Amino acid sequence: MAYKDLREFLSFLEKRGQLKRIKAQVDPELEITEITDRVCKANTGNVALLFENVRGSSMPVLMNMYGSEERMSWALGVDRLDELGDRVAGLLKMDPPGGIMDGLQKLGRLTEVARFRPKIVSDAPCQEVVETNEPSLADIPILKCWPQDGGRYITLPLVVTRDPETGRRNVGMYRLQVYDDRTLGMHWHIHKVAAEHYRHGEAGSRRLEVAIALGGDPATIYTGSAPLPPMVDEFLFAGWLRRSRVELVKAVTVDLEVPAHAEIVLEGYVDPLERHLEGPFGDHTGYYSLPDEYPVFHLTAVTRRKSPIYPSIIVGKPPMEDCYMGTATERIFLPIIKVLHPEVVDMSMPYEGGFHNLVIVSVKKSYPGQTRKVMYGLWGMGLMSLNKMMVVVDADVDVRNLREVLWRLTNNVDPRRDFVMVDGPLDALDHSSPFSHYGSKVGIDATKKGPMDGHTRPWPDDIVMDKDVVERVNRKWRELGLNLG
Repeated sequence: MAYKDLREFLSFLEKRGQLKRIKAQVDPELEITEITDRVCKANTGNVALLFENVRGSSMPVLMNMYGSEERMSWALGVDRLDELGDRVAGLLKMDPPGGIMDGLQKLGRLTEVARFRPKIVSDAPCQEVVETNEPSLADIPILKCWPQDGGRYITLPLVVTRDPETGRRNVGMYRLQVYDDRTLGMHWHIHKVAAEHYRHGEAGSRRLEVAIALGGDPATIYTGSAPLPPMVDEFLFAGWLRRSRVELVKAVTVDLEVPAHAEIVLEGYVDPLERHLEGPFGDHTGYYSLPDEYPVFHLTAVTRRKSPIYPSIIVGKPPMEDCYMGTATERIFLPIIKVLHPEVVDMSMPYEGGFHNLVIVSVKKSYPGQTRKVMYGLWGMGLMSLNKMMVVVDADVDVRNLREVLWRLTNNVDPRRDFVMVDGPLDALDHSSPFSHYGSKVGIDATKKGPMDGHTRPWPDDIVMDKDVVERVNRKWRELGLNLG
């Protein structure tokens, strides 16, 4: 189903016992993080949290709404995330004469997608209250997440920009450090589309207008984190995900459109000549990302609902809420990878690897060097270029079963033959390389080897019980008193 806004989704969660309202007073500095972290990692009681009594603010704070695979699926209107991958696969079967790459570039114009293009409205809940004279962040209960953070951070925004050269819109999810009530640090990694917009603004010494939407329907919020190619509009993609057009409204002080059903919208600009130290920040790697110079956002307006809800998220040592957002991305975009690399069977980006640090891919081998072809091909695909370690296993290996993957890795790999070392771009959060944004990567071929791979020794079979014995024991299971559940 398509939720109109955040409130409708919260009502859905509450009816299913997946929302806990916290009425005790809590501090936005560290306390909300500690409570949410415990709930994220709990074996039972992992629910969305609505903190209704936040010290220093009248706004409630929403946490952990995406914090399970079930809630993440519901947020995107499905029961299982693989349903969305199936829909993407269906789109890609519409292979036009120009081939699959031409099809991806024209994805936004396919009839199946184009009917969900965003709709401009003139009246919007996000503009029930408009503050332009003395706009301020002071009333928003922005969290300080971890003790060594450089300050308070907005962590679940939709940051809207427009390329000064092409006019193309981008919607991304970038953290924002609060410097004071009117300025924020804009954490744009150099690999991201909004950073490219900023560089285009720098080249022409032009201010870049920015709108920051907080809240909205859960599918649209998620879309800010999706690694879409620049030619695909995030609001169009959100409409396709939720099967209903996203309503947008013109911002008040900047020439941008924002989600009409957002809770709060911050309008402003970044100056191409101004940068400020941002960080440190306790990040999804489980380490504090290092301070660096980033653009500064200047506030020109705050628009909001009369009684807004402030949505936020914490990141840190996994598992946390962002893990399930990453799983959604993995399942949605896997069909595209499989079309471009038909030998790929499945893929997993384990939580422990922070997604980009470790990718496990299963393939069906047909010819020499095919595993390396997959490694190089994936390293050349968009933000997959930031992957640091890639493990390739055989088609019959469950890539989400880390125990099985490690078993294959330790038994099937000859390091001299099966390790592939290359240099290339790394995520801005990677602290292991001696250089910022650049370093080495490793691909590991953990598949079975044979003559095709230059391996002349016999390769042993897996230990597997005879099928007839398995069937006999299945029949005797209860009789033997070994019903272990």
